[in-house]
Amino acid sequence: MEDQTLWSKVSDTWQLIISSLGLPWFKVFNNLLTGWNLLLVRFRKGLYEVLDYEASLELKDKRGKKACVRKYEKVRYLQNNIVTFQDQAWGDGKILINYRCTPGFPVDTYRSGYKNYILISLREFRNQGDVDEFHIDWDIHQGFLRPTGFWASEISHYTDKIKMRVIFPKNRPPLQATVLEKNHQRTIVLNKDSFLHLPDGTWEVSWGRNRPRLYEQYILSWEW
Repeated sequence: MEDQTLWSKVSDTWQLIISSLGLPWFKVFNNLLTGWNLLLVRFRKGLYEVLDYEASLELKDKRGKKACVRKYEKVRYLQNNIVTFQDQAWGDGKILINYRCTPGFPVDTYRSGYKNYILISLREFRNQGDVDEFHIDWDIHQGFLRPTGFWASEISHYTDKIKMRVIFPKNRPPLQATVLEKNHQRTIVLNKDSFLHLPDGTWEVSWGRNRPRLYEQYILSWEW
């Protein structure tokens, strides 16, 4: 983040010089500087960028004792010779039960702070420009026993779009729901358009956003 601020200041300075002197070669140099800045921004994206991300939580019973997580993540690799993909999870209760993923195979799990990280072996090399669509599932036990709950997604890579949804059992629908942007401390109250009564009698609350902020944590909270 410090690099981004530095290059932003440098670009602003050159813009001021150009406007004052009006010399063509300064414009050429500014174009080169701008291109270099864009390359640096792209490099900071890391191993891959996320083209599409959907995270679903289904509460299986009205007491919140059993739940299931389903994730879909479409990624485009930005470097060559990548052989692993890293997933992450956190929450109350017993999580990561019956963890399943495709493509790849989970080979290691470790904890750092409040997060659990899952290392997925891709079993073959991925190169720059390659695209994978990950389908990931796991179960949660004893995780949502309170009258309020939350489900969070953290943006750790550049992401085009994100969608979060929570499915409630038909005999215990949601009463209200909000989305908190944790870093910016902004709360979005979800209106009736975000609530959907599904054909099987269950209820769905959903929220989405295009180009979510990098490093932001979006927390979907509810009362039920």
